[in-house]
Amino acid sequence: MTDIINSDSAPEPVGLYPHARRVGDLLFLSGVGPRERGTDKIPGVELDENGEIVSYDIEAQCRSVFRNVRSIVEAAGSSWDKIVDVTVFLTNIKADFETYNRVYAEYFADNRPCRTTVEINRLPTPIAIELKVIAVV
Repeated sequence: MTDIINSDSAPEPVGLYPHARRVGDLLFLSGVGPRERGTDKIPGVELDENGEIVSYDIEAQCRSVFRNVRSIVEAAGSSWDKIVDVTVFLTNIKADFETYNRVYAEYFADNRPCRTTVEINRLPTPIAIELKVIAVV
C-alpha cells in the first residue's frame, strides 16, 4: 500500500508529482528545493530579467531546503531524526560544498543519515541545491 503525502507548508511541486510517498514504513521524498510556498521566491537568489541567476547565497538556500524537508517529513507523520538517507544535488560543488557541509552538520548533528552528494550542471528552477530524502515512518 502506498500513500501520497503533500505538505501545506512546503513549496508546490513544479511538475506532476507529490511531495512524498509512503510505502510501508518508508517515506520517499521527491526532490526538494529552497523555494517558498505560494511564490516563486527563492531565498538568497537574485535573478536577472531573463530569470537567470545573477547571485545566490548557498547558506540561505540550504536552510530553506532543510525547512521544506522537515515540513514534508512531519506532514507524513515522521520526524527529522528518522531521516535515514539523503542525496544532495549541488550545481557548484567546488564553491558551495564547504558551506553546505557546515550547515548540514548543524541540522544533522544528532542524526547521521547516509549521504551522497552529487554535482549537476542545472536544476529545473534557478536553484543551487536540491535534496532527495528517505525516512522511516
